[in-house]
Amino acid sequence: MIKPLYRLLIELTNGRWTSGMLKHFARSPLSRFIVPSFTKIYDLNQTDMEKELHEFPTLHDLFIRKLKVGARRIDSAPNSVVSPVDAVIEDIGIIKESSEMEVKGKIYSVEEMLGDHATVRKYLNGTYMILYLSPSHYHRIHSPVTGTIIKQWTLGAKSYPVNKLGLKYGNKTLSKNYRVITEVKTDSGFMAVVKVGAMFVNSIEIIHTGDRLEKGKEMAYFSFGSTVILLFEKGTFQIDSALATPVEIKVGERIGNLL
Repeated sequence: MIKPLYRLLIELTNGRWTSGMLKHFARSPLSRFIVPSFTKIYDLNQTDMEKELHEFPTLHDLFIRKLKVGARRIDSAPNSVVSPVDAVIEDIGIIKESSEMEVKGKIYSVEEMLGDHATVRKYLNGTYMILYLSPSHYHRIHSPVTGTIIKQWTLGAKSYPVNKLGLKYGNKTLSKNYRVITEVKTDSGFMAVVKVGAMFVNSIEIIHTGDRLEKGKEMAYFSFGSTVILLFEKGTFQIDSALATPVEIKVGERIGNLL
């Protein structure tokens, strides 16, 4: 009985009042009573967790859990780009000259996603990669590259589902949802890390300090399952030939190389 309830909560369309109530509950002491069942329903990997299950005082604390030191190995090759999250790579493709990308048969505007005409020009004919985090995934976001942040901004308000059904049937979820965009300058060129909020918690917390990012270091976290979109300037990135979609990947695993 409890599994359909969880699924209903995940699939519900976002609303201001439901968002507020569910966010409040996830952070309240009462939510600790469903931590064990949530862990079981979504088959969370407890062996990687920094803390024991009984040490999480709220459901929110479970969502933003840290991992044990050494639980994720960061690819050390100088030019490698690594996965910033534990996720499923849902799609990889080329951003069209029109600034469009096609995901699950739906067309998205990268210009609308970034909210800036001058910025999007850097990424025309470049590469995009979409990584989806389910409720079962580790929710902290690590930097995929070493580089300097040149701009960071926030767009959108609501957050509708970004799972397979949300991508297929939602109303431009990737370009309209609440999102925090970090643009980074690497030795090879520009890339953008687009962190897209999803569902009712709608929270993306930035935790890095300064304007310098190091590959594999934490930069932010989600309060619930969501999506990270990586955008690469044309001619700066080569996808790892072993990658296919959809495929599970973990923080620190190589997804390609800077050129």
